[in-house]
Amino acid sequence: MAGLVRFGVAMPERLIERFDAATANFKNRSDALRRLVQDFLDERELEPKSRVMGAITLLYDHHRAKEPGGLTEIQHDAGELIHSTMHVHLDHRRCLEVLVVRGPAGELRGLVERLGSAAGVLQARLQAAPL
Repeated sequence: MAGLVRFGVAMPERLIERFDAATANFKNRSDALRRLVQDFLDERELEPKSRVMGAITLLYDHHRAKEPGGLTEIQHDAGELIHSTMHVHLDHRRCLEVLVVRGPAGELRGLVERLGSAAGVLQARLQAAPL
């Protein structure tokens, strides 16, 4: 491992309190930040044409997601990338959906962006690994 570099980061107090609470299993803040940065870079450094497999997680308001051009239409248009889905009702309004995906990293990132911008979507994330 190369030498360590120390640097300062300014954050709102409430944000760092939440971060400390959420990363309590890490030895220290540095370890938690290293993990976050590594995950961030791993996702972004995948070559757009490299083949990956992973999962897209969606959290959405199912009342709004039924609008034209919504999640179902986007998923049907991307059928060659989506291999399986799981749908869970969290409460009367919100749903969690997990899409198992495979294909070029760039196309999957584009799919996440389209899904994330659909009406009613609260969160859209891709977790992928190279094949």
